[in-house]
Amino acid sequence: MTAASEDARDRTFIEELFALHHAEIYAYVFRMVRDADIAADFTQDTFIKAYKAQDSLEDRAKARAWLYQIAHRVVLDEMRRRRIVRFLPWTGESHGAAPSAEHLAMEMRLSAPLARALARIPERQRAALLLAEVNDLTGMELAETLGVSHVAARALLTRARESLRQALADEKRQEKEREAALDAAFAEKARVADPRRRTDDSNGPDR
Repeated sequence: MTAASEDARDRTFIEELFALHHAEIYAYVFRMVRDADIAADFTQDTFIKAYKAQDSLEDRAKARAWLYQIAHRVVLDEMRRRRIVRFLPWTGESHGAAPSAEHLAMEMRLSAPLARALARIPERQRAALLLAEVNDLTGMELAETLGVSHVAARALLTRARESLRQALADEKRQEKEREAALDAAFAEKARVADPRRRTDDSNGPDR
């Protein structure tokens, strides 16, 4: 096989991977960085790196996990470099490998409590949740993506779920406190703004 034909074969392989997995890779990256332009850049970097690193893929049947591994490294490296700390929430749902544009749009809606809860938990736990629960990676794929053993990946995911439950509980408690403070502030504002209420209050209860 000539160098030109080998290069053409490699290009065809990456183009096939792009067609199959671009949407889900972009969705994962977008949930991590919550910025469409940055997500597009990181996704493009992922496929460029994949093209350059094809020789590292020993089994093409594992190409999906291999792509996620590259995307994961791109995201974490660039997030640390740029100090990007915005995230989309984990919804607890699992989906197929090629969601529609409409489905992606629905999945990318921000839920503030979940986003804040995700931001509370460690970076690797956050990534593990997104990869397993949203992008539907199998246990083996998750382990390969994170570069750990299957047992370690399961343990990380277990810790991540517990961390998220605790963070969500904290968010719910703080949300109730915020709502109570807002209600109290609104009531005080209404009392100050209503002269009749001030008069009634000064006169005390009816006898």
